Amino acid sequence: MNQVPEFRSLYRHGFARVAACTGRSHPAEPGRNAEAVLELARTCHDRGAALAVFPELALSAYAIEDLFLQATLLDAVEDAAGRLIAESAALRPLLVVGAPLRWGNRIYNTALAIHRGRLLGVVPKSYLPNYREFYEKRHFASGAGIAGGSVRVAGHEAPFGTDLLFEASDLPGFVLGIEICEDLWVPDAPGMRAALAGATVLANPSGSPITVGRADARALLTRAASMRASCAYVYAAAGQGESTTDLAWDGQTSIDEVGVRLAEGERFPQTPVATIADIDLDLLAQDRRQAGSFDDNARAGSTGAPPYRRVVFRLDPPMEDLGLERRVERFPFVPAEADRLAQDCYEAYNIQVAGLAQRLQATGTKRAVIGVSGGLDSTHALIVIAKAFDRLGYPRSDILTYTMPGFATSEGTKSNAHALMRSMGCTAAEIDIRPAAKQMLADMGHPFARGEAVYDVTFENVQAGLRTDYLFRLANRHGGIVVGTGDLSELALGWCTYGVGDQMSHYAVNSGVPKTLIQHLIRWVIASGQLGAEENRTLQAVLDTEISPELVPMDADDTPQSTEGTIGPYALQDFNLFYTLRYGFRPSKIAFLALHAWGDPGRGAWPPDFPEAKRVAYDLPVIRRWLGVFLARFFGFSQFKRSALPNGPKVAAGGSLSPRGDWRAPSDASARIWLDELERNVPANTPT
Repeated sequence: MNQVPEFRSLYRHGFARVAACTGRSHPAEPGRNAEAVLELARTCHDRGAALAVFPELALSAYAIEDLFLQATLLDAVEDAAGRLIAESAALRPLLVVGAPLRWGNRIYNTALAIHRGRLLGVVPKSYLPNYREFYEKRHFASGAGIAGGSVRVAGHEAPFGTDLLFEASDLPGFVLGIEICEDLWVPDAPGMRAALAGATVLANPSGSPITVGRADARALLTRAASMRASCAYVYAAAGQGESTTDLAWDGQTSIDEVGVRLAEGERFPQTPVATIADIDLDLLAQDRRQAGSFDDNARAGSTGAPPYRRVVFRLDPPMEDLGLERRVERFPFVPAEADRLAQDCYEAYNIQVAGLAQRLQATGTKRAVIGVSGGLDSTHALIVIAKAFDRLGYPRSDILTYTMPGFATSEGTKSNAHALMRSMGCTAAEIDIRPAAKQMLADMGHPFARGEAVYDVTFENVQAGLRTDYLFRLANRHGGIVVGTGDLSELALGWCTYGVGDQMSHYAVNSGVPKTLIQHLIRWVIASGQLGAEENRTLQAVLDTEISPELVPMDADDTPQSTEGTIGPYALQDFNLFYTLRYGFRPSKIAFLALHAWGDPGRGAWPPDFPEAKRVAYDLPVIRRWLGVFLARFFGFSQFKRSALPNGPKVAAGGSLSPRGDWRAPSDASARIWLDELERNVPANTPT
């Protein structure tokens, strides 16, 4: 298939579209219920879904009580099931539909797994509620412990039991397990066992009448189940049309993935609902691989248990561009919701403050030394130091701050640094490093010392190294520790001077914080009134300044040396870092996600207070270019700097780069296979 349109297919990148459906129920009218299921199933087919889950006992309706014991009703359910099986032949989605069925001498509350004219299997409900408003044991037998069985439904012979998993042979990672309503509510849930046996997606056809607070309880359970099992959880409850003799119904539908709510449908809907989301099968697989305790638990729990049977089917997923029914955060380290962002900022600050306070107390140190450039990182680190000193009861005058202008320091950043140091109540000083830098360059025989405009890496690093050298010697003199300012993003890209440079400190308080989060942390400080008006004006000036190392002088007509012009926009590089570090995704998948996150500035939410002027878009060629830079630097260049990191707290859930923590890698590895995958699988031009 042509590479260009195929790149835009969600199925090519390890996603699967799933649906939780609820339509109008018709009590004791299986034929009408089958038609309602088929109508929604056709909608799901047209939208490219691989799975559609319908409510518990959908073919009969849930609240029909002793009518379940009527042979006429059970015959009609079988006829309706036969129609569903026959008419599914032209439909792509695997259908999971609730139905009462006879097996042996009893009636069972079951879920039918139907695909393209086949009854793949039937799973009975294990745990039957028989308390308060529920009386299921009056009508049904428990399916708990049934394994290895088979059942005949409308002339179709199929496996029967709680030991069934349904695996798509042509969609790697799609393995479906089924539990029914109450099964989710028990401590040892069948769905958890199915997940440990290999299910990556759990379907729950549910009846579940609504009472005040029950919707929240369901959401808590399904999200927790998806989190504990590192799976996707698709839930569909009965809704409109069910008998209201004694109960009411809200038709709740939801899709969760590893604790995150991907989608939820309207409750108490007046029309049929198909709640659709694209689940990430790669993410589920990577999450399980990285957390080895999942597999340990699976092996421990399988001792003596009968093996699950896998029923294999072929999905034939569509390869055209279906869009992506999934929210992809532009800033994966930064939530766009105001409340969540405020919570994250509160936690990030307190993690850093607690780490630094502990280090000061443990070493008996009462002074901190920091270089303040007027940029983002040193500004944020200084706020953290001030908070730590406040918490410990130390005077802020024992925070020794130094701004050290070099050959390219602008008046703007220098004035920002002085204003910040003054407003924070620190002991402030300025050390001009240019005389020492000139002497060092002269001693080395560097052309700059002879008046030549040679601004190479030596020229830059002499300045960066001198600043750090001064800070360490100042810490010696005043009995303090040097607090590092370099952030997680710079460490990922190797954008720091090794050894006697900004890579080194006594405690690297920012080493777990990505650049994009630092910007929002400073915005949060302003918006939440953590500091006074004078400090806030300075903080806003820092935010408005282009990120630059300010090491290379510029002529009057030049623009300042731009970090992002060299290594790429931090917004994109933090995006690349998150999906590389947290999930180990292929470059082509990261590019696909980045295109959906950044391709249209009008799509999706932006973090609160994010400037309108900075709400930009990036097309695929730009994404591809900077992802290549990231891969080359992250895998092939900068590990030796990370291998010698000073101590610093992990902050972001997306990971840290400490060799003692989240990331361990050889310093002499190659980036070739990642760059090859990018070159091979990401088009050079934007697909249309």
